[in-house]
Amino acid sequence: MPVPPPVQPVFRFAPSPNGLLHLGHALSAIVNHDMAAAMGGRLLLRIEDIDRTRCRPEFEAAIFEDLAWLGLTWEQPVRRQSDHLDLYAAALERLRAMGLVYPSVMSRGEIKAAVAAAEASGEPWPRDPDGSPLYPGRERELSAREQEALIAGGRPHAWRLDVAKAVGRLAEPLTWQETGAGPAGRTGPIAADPAVWGDVVLSRSDAPSSYHLSVVVDDALQGITHVVRGRDLYDATSIHRLLQRLLDLPEPLYHHHRLLLGPDGRKLSKSNGDTGIAAFRAAGRSAAELRAMVL
Repeated sequence: MPVPPPVQPVFRFAPSPNGLLHLGHALSAIVNHDMAAAMGGRLLLRIEDIDRTRCRPEFEAAIFEDLAWLGLTWEQPVRRQSDHLDLYAAALERLRAMGLVYPSVMSRGEIKAAVAAAEASGEPWPRDPDGSPLYPGRERELSAREQEALIAGGRPHAWRLDVAKAVGRLAEPLTWQETGAGPAGRTGPIAADPAVWGDVVLSRSDAPSSYHLSVVVDDALQGITHVVRGRDLYDATSIHRLLQRLLDLPEPLYHHHRLLLGPDGRKLSKSNGDTGIAAFRAAGRSAAELRAMVL
């Protein structure tokens, strides 16, 4: 029988244009670029611009400028998530048809009050790997008719994945192959544990798709074979693998790299105004200096 040709590796760097790229983004972009080059693969650039309140054209332009200054190249055309909202809606509808999502209407304040009341009675409330309390899931047991009535009432709502029900559909254990390293150096075959996230949001009234849903749809449609990203997204891989299995999407390899930390030991963040690539360039430093520093 003929031997099929090897699959060419496909990598992607996928920033959000909601602020200027900082040095942590530079590290991730460079690692993706260098791994793709070393493996004879392709590098794609994806603009994750679903958050219409925070994403701005000037930040997208700055992304292109910063990456070009770093000497990185990528294939055209650039994919923008805002151009493909119908695809994420179709994926959500497929999960709805399976009975795996439900509308949730509790506000942040209501969730906080429910958690506080439970903890005041001495009951510890479970939290996800990022430290946020898991959603109470009060609407989870509503009938289809009750869910429709809830939506018709006009309250802002989110569509959440019933994670326990979704995991119950799986015929085999959920894993992923890690070529980088997670906390405590975990690598190789990793057992996924989506339950630690509770019922994650897949869509909201003010946002047509969540990061979790759009990223797995995009990775599949773009043929991404290697997902290379910061270690802060290591635990999120459990949810991504669950969605991939439910939607019959291919499984890429995962490689989580170290994070660059600020002087106080926290990871760099746009919202905290950490030093950006543009500021480094404006200070007269070279791309070679930046590369040497972050690597």
